[in-house]
Amino acid sequence: MIAVRLGPDWRLAVVGTPAYFQAHPVPVVPQDLTAHRCINIRHSPGGSVYAWEFEKAGRKLTIRVNGPLLSNSIIHVLNGALDGIGLACVPEHMARPHIEAGRLIEVLADWSPLFEGYHLYYPNRRNTSSAFAAFVEAIRYRG
Repeated sequence: MIAVRLGPDWRLAVVGTPAYFQAHPVPVVPQDLTAHRCINIRHSPGGSVYAWEFEKAGRKLTIRVNGPLLSNSIIHVLNGALDGIGLACVPEHMARPHIEAGRLIEVLADWSPLFEGYHLYYPNRRNTSSAFAAFVEAIRYRG
């Protein structure tokens, strides 16, 4: 198999609004999240709810959180956080503009693991079409 990188490494960010943190204590460790209103995501209609993943100094944790909202759309999860419903765990690049504008505050950043960027995998075939080769070159990440 051939692997072609499609994007950079990325991480998840736990975020909430300033108003949320005026009413609730800032979590210091991932276990603190069990006392917070968290917005969950389900990856597929019949799938399980995502357990939030954390890592620090080689120690990995998964935390199952509860809250008032469950969605299968990361956009709705982010919007729920922006509306002050609770804390969300979303891709950092989606939250970054809101963090920089002061609409969201990131917490537990030192616990956020880095995930390997997306890749395209395809079989090693000597005679790939020129159209496929051009497609691969067009989408290859060159970061």
